[in-house]
Amino acid sequence: MYKKTLYAGWGDMDFNSHMKNTAYLDKAADVRLMFMIENGFPMEEFLRLRMGPVIMKDEVEYFKEVGLQQAITVTYALAGHAPDGSRFLFRNEIFRTDGKLSARVTSGGGWMDLDKRKLVAPPPALLAAMNSLTKTSDFVVLPSSIKRRAE
Repeated sequence: MYKKTLYAGWGDMDFNSHMKNTAYLDKAADVRLMFMIENGFPMEEFLRLRMGPVIMKDEVEYFKEVGLQQAITVTYALAGHAPDGSRFLFRNEIFRTDGKLSARVTSGGGWMDLDKRKLVAPPPALLAAMNSLTKTSDFVVLPSSIKRRAE
């Protein structure tokens, strides 16, 4: 299971002195990008390929509060994808140091061609990286977003 330890900082807090809802989305995105960098896809590579991830839907479930400067462990798993990898569901779970689940973030999206502004299949190395992620117990196969021309 891919995971990183992060901290709930000052800018992550809300009026009630716990981690705000948008901070959970930011921590999830940070860990997704760390995974991409560690697997050969830093921002520069996405720019060279003229493609990148686009998130079309986020669902956040909240369970336990996180306070200022608390360490959190953010996991990253694959909850679904199309066989060609063009569409995906990523799952991040945020745990407190006591092991209690604080939040679950499920994000749906795809890989966008930055010039054509359309979803595309990722290159083989990126698809292999995605497939190296742990699959969630509720993993689903998504339909491809790529339209095939009749031969």
